[in-house]
Amino acid sequence: MDQRRNWPRVLDSDGWSVALLCLLLASLSRSVSSNALFNTFHSENRDWTFNHLAVHRGTGAVYVGAINRVYKLSGNLTILVAHKTGPEEDNKSCYPPLIVQPCGEVLTLTNNVNKLLIIDYSENRLLACGSLYQGVCKLLRLDDLFILVEPSHKKEHYLSSVNKTGTMYGVIVRSEGEDGKLFIGTAVDGKQDYFPTLSSRKLPRDPESSAMLDYELHSDFVSSLIKIPSDTLALVSHFDIFYIYGFASGNFVYFLTVQPETPEGVSINSASDLFYTSRIVRLCKDDPKFHSYVSLPFGCVKGDTEYRLLQAAYLSKPGEVLARALNITAQEDVLFAIFSKGQKQYHHPPDDSALCAFPIRTVNAHIKERLQSCYQGEGNLELNWLLGKDVQCTKAPVPIDDNFCGLDINQPLGGSVPVDGVTLFTSSRDRMTSVASYVYNGYSVVFVGTKTGRLKKVRPVRGSGEPGAGSVSLGML
Repeated sequence: MDQRRNWPRVLDSDGWSVALLCLLLASLSRSVSSNALFNTFHSENRDWTFNHLAVHRGTGAVYVGAINRVYKLSGNLTILVAHKTGPEEDNKSCYPPLIVQPCGEVLTLTNNVNKLLIIDYSENRLLACGSLYQGVCKLLRLDDLFILVEPSHKKEHYLSSVNKTGTMYGVIVRSEGEDGKLFIGTAVDGKQDYFPTLSSRKLPRDPESSAMLDYELHSDFVSSLIKIPSDTLALVSHFDIFYIYGFASGNFVYFLTVQPETPEGVSINSASDLFYTSRIVRLCKDDPKFHSYVSLPFGCVKGDTEYRLLQAAYLSKPGEVLARALNITAQEDVLFAIFSKGQKQYHHPPDDSALCAFPIRTVNAHIKERLQSCYQGEGNLELNWLLGKDVQCTKAPVPIDDNFCGLDINQPLGGSVPVDGVTLFTSSRDRMTSVASYVYNGYSVVFVGTKTGRLKKVRPVRGSGEPGAGSVSLGML
């Protein structure tokens, strides 16, 4: 019997909280009976909302990043450790932060909003980044949340100035026996001189290493980072890149973003005039020069309706049934993503939304095709926000295989032809805002949180016509 069938309705008004609950409930479901009541956990201050959650895949311990706290909970939500991160005296205009040098701004007691929470499994530690002091991170020991290190003495230790959640994402990549790397994307809130929008940092095994969080490569000519040019902000005053999700698959790291479109030479000074595009960005894990950077638009379509505003995403396996429908194996990675209708109103998206599936094999095939066409000298690099103009692709007799990681030509590379996913489920009301998935008895079961705090359970199955046409919602739980 599927124990998840009797989950109670989630009474929550925050779609992001539902995303956390989806992941948490999935982790707990094996250990509860079908008629069990779920435990709850609240922070000591109801205003200190939860921002991020990570469940340890081995121990089942639950780590929660909240305002002013990082918590460690047991699988039944009993609090084990509470680590204080704030509030502290600060001013977001202080740069460098006051912990490096005095600041002339008026200091006030400021909350520390958790912006990043990642488990570094191989080193038994937790990376927790907050909004205080321009985004300082801590490495905490998983067992007791003891501070292993709090880098703060270099410019590159400050990762993001934006006091918001949902605009920062990180991916840890580690090879056996080697130091790790942290790929991190963040909104920069106009401070492009201080913060790169995308970078890769060193993550040594020794927490006291002086190289902790340094750029993987940084010189006058090439670096492991990408910054938003000042010219772009001059043309599009509200330009920023919002990082919604990130993951590693195979030899690559991927980031999913939403960002304003930047027509060449067209000045846009009003946020209401912006059109947004959702893009999937791919980098090779072992490319410190970022020559492998490729960015393509993505979304999905049902009938005459286009869904292009990314809301949330989750990497999972398809299960045997959906794998057959997608013509892939059950062991391959599939990205489940939620989009709202259209390309405007990013900050207030329409309720009309869709759940879509993207086999990573298909994504890579589109990127490979784009690389091949550019190296044949066809078209331009199509990355106006970064290059500032159209740059012609350079023809070069280079074989482009599935693991091609770029050269010092034809990079960074963009594109305008979207990668379209398979539409599994749509809803015209109560916008879908979060997603999580797992495989049960060969079926992919997807949990979707909505704007009003409802939880939907969707089982994509093979129907007549296109894959996923038989998708059904099994209802609000």
